[in-house]
Amino acid sequence: MAVTYKKLFKLLIDKDMKKQELAEKAQISPATISKMAAGENVTMEIVEKVCRALDCTVDEISEFVFEGEKK
Repeated sequence: MAVTYKKLFKLLIDKDMKKQELAEKAQISPATISKMAAGENVTMEIVEKVCRALDCTVDEISEFVFEGEKK
């Protein structure tokens, strides 16, 4: 099972927001945004900061992808 943040990047497009703007607003590093884009693990603290910055919930920026499942 893995977590994908494709919803986050779609939301950024919908809000016409750049990754750098999100990093600044959420007070996280651009490297952390890159980790999310690559599907790497990030802490729930980071996820919370992103959700607060975008005024959204976890399910609006991420989803679980189970092995063998195509999304």
